[in-house]
Amino acid sequence: MELKYILTFPPESTFKSLIYDLVKEYNIRLSILRAEIEIGKGGQLIMAIENEQDNIGEAIEFLKSNGVSVSSMSDKVFHDSSRCVHCGSCVSSCPSGALTIAAPDWKLNFNPDKCIVCKLCLKSCPMGLFSMELIN
Repeated sequence: MELKYILTFPPESTFKSLIYDLVKEYNIRLSILRAEIEIGKGGQLIMAIENEQDNIGEAIEFLKSNGVSVSSMSDKVFHDSSRCVHCGSCVSSCPSGALTIAAPDWKLNFNPDKCIVCKLCLKSCPMGLFSMELIN
């Protein structure tokens, strides 16, 4: 199992090699799922870390001590399935495969474990059934 985190970098943290330090100093194996960071301006990075690591807590504290806001991705994207008409608009915009429609029922399926919080579903759903909640 992997844990997913959203890292929010303030402008002053973009000049540091923090992700390199995570890998080297804390022996963290991570996958970058999405990154939008501009040096001197800040931004966000979404990463997945393997759960077996004993030092994830220390690594998270290291990031926080360097001004990076760290939040878990659990329960970040919500879908109101009770009002969904299963049109498929969101499926075609989902790059991670978190949204699917398949036979035999042709109903929308949302797998939050695959979600990378790209926010494309929020824009593509004509009924506005997707929402986000940021947990710090």
